[in-house]
Amino acid sequence: MTGNLQIGLKNTVAQIVSENDTALTVGSGSLKVLATPKMLALIEKAAADLAEKNLPPEFTSVGISINVSHIAPTPVGLEIRAEAELIEMDGRKLIFEVAAYDSVEKIGFGRHERFIVDREKFQAKADKKSS
Repeated sequence: MTGNLQIGLKNTVAQIVSENDTALTVGSGSLKVLATPKMLALIEKAAADLAEKNLPPEFTSVGISINVSHIAPTPVGLEIRAEAELIEMDGRKLIFEVAAYDSVEKIGFGRHERFIVDREKFQAKADKKSS
């Protein structure tokens, strides 16, 4: 079930901060700076992509916990990157050390946990709620 996942694997994703990514637009604040939820989404993408690339096709991972500090503002137009490193595996639970940076400094850091699930079974469980 864990495919090619192993401690020490790393992944990085990046994007340019746009007006759609600001706290003002998202509603998480009143400034035109990177919104914390958008930073968290990029961090989660880094970890999710790492897991997805290394799991067998019938499995995926879902986020179950995120504990991240957002420590510096980033204006529109700067590139941000999020890094995830798999630091622990406990059965189907994956624990990542994560960090985010803009072109000037570290803007966030913490831990993120994901859980390996059977893709079809998990989706079917969720779909039952709407029937």
